[in-house]
Amino acid sequence: MTKFTDLNLNPKVLKAIEEAGYENPTPIQAGAIPPALEGRDVLGIAQTGTGKTASFTLPMITLLARGRARARMPRSLVLCPTRELAAQVAENFDTYAKHVKLTKALLIGGVSFKEQDALIDKGVDVLIATPGRLLDHFERGKLLLTGVQIMVVDEADRMLDMGFIPDIERIFSLTPFTRQTLFFSATMAPEIERITNTFLSGPARIEVARQATASETIEQAVVQFKASRRDREGSEKRKVLRALIDAEGDKLTNGIIFCNRKTDVDICAKSLKKYGYDAAAIHGDLDQSQRTRTLDAFREGSLRILVASDVAARGLDVPSVSHVFNFDVPGHAEDYVHRIGRTGRAGREGKAITICIPRDDKALDAVEKLIQKEIPRLENPVKPEPKREKPARSAKPEAEARESREPRTEDTRGGRKDEKPAQKVDRSTSGRGKHGKRDDKVVVGMGDHLPSFIALSFAERRAS
Repeated sequence: MTKFTDLNLNPKVLKAIEEAGYENPTPIQAGAIPPALEGRDVLGIAQTGTGKTASFTLPMITLLARGRARARMPRSLVLCPTRELAAQVAENFDTYAKHVKLTKALLIGGVSFKEQDALIDKGVDVLIATPGRLLDHFERGKLLLTGVQIMVVDEADRMLDMGFIPDIERIFSLTPFTRQTLFFSATMAPEIERITNTFLSGPARIEVARQATASETIEQAVVQFKASRRDREGSEKRKVLRALIDAEGDKLTNGIIFCNRKTDVDICAKSLKKYGYDAAAIHGDLDQSQRTRTLDAFREGSLRILVASDVAARGLDVPSVSHVFNFDVPGHAEDYVHRIGRTGRAGREGKAITICIPRDDKALDAVEKLIQKEIPRLENPVKPEPKREKPARSAKPEAEARESREPRTEDTRGGRKDEKPAQKVDRSTSGRGKHGKRDDKVVVGMGDHLPSFIALSFAERRAS
């Protein structure tokens, strides 16, 4: 079995590895470190959690041990898709480079530009950044990339999902063509393959078998759930989640709940807090200081439940997570393995429960096809409420129904019962006052007295 001492690493780096408690490299580390130390480009294909970070940090520290950085011109560059992953890479450098005099800077959003500018102005050996913030510094004229000797792209497939590929291509064009490139991705989508063919020169390809199966120490289950009504799906689904959490009782020391969308992360976290659960949200739209506080609280054990999106939790290493809940079935089957891999680490036991609604059936089939096993079904802990039966409507005879629609029937005189006779109004003469205006009083008849001129015959009237 290969040991770190067989990999020609700097003795000071080996000392730091030993102090960290590691003896044997993982397959990706054993495959990537030797060609990286030779100065070759490296294309590493492996899932998160296989030790990719040490695959590039250890050879970088060894190669950069000699030399000195110049102001605003970093000697190496590490690109990460998220702030949390960038911060984790920075922690790895601190761990493995503690006996080597190397400087580093972390460029991520949510942190003051002024503080980051001060570090860059002094000159750094290792620059760890997210693509957006790196280009912000470059466009402000605070950073030059012409001195980059080693460039690392970590989690390239996640960069693709987040729309960073155009930024990556631009950053490649800003660095010298003589640079050494270490490129790592969990999958090789056509777009990723195009970039590697364009920007890598004769790379050593190290491919670790895809993590298609989860650890045997993780107990998996699926709850299939159908809402009573479409507009109640969200609230009823959160009720199922709370019931699943309650059912685990004291076994649930801490847990991560994964949602597909940021809005659902916020809604789910607020709902849990409303019902008295110790929960907090983490996703890409939150302020960096808030995200850091939330993660620190979860790692330290003062926060019991973390509600997260895939992007925010990508690459996070929390040693002892007892449970993972998939509030949504992930759209990419590989993300399911990544999610449940947050529990059951280092030989510990873990449990992963997924809530599946009818429209997620296809995504669940893809997951089971990937892991090559059927996930056991769990009974829904929330019993559906019995449907209220509507009172049966009595059948009425047609005539009776007609009578109910037309309650007034004709009497023998041709009129209608209970109907007041309409008063006929002579509109030709009555109801008009002077100047043709309508008078409020309506004249119905002329009374008992007949004017004398009406009684005269036509001849008499003509003669008169």
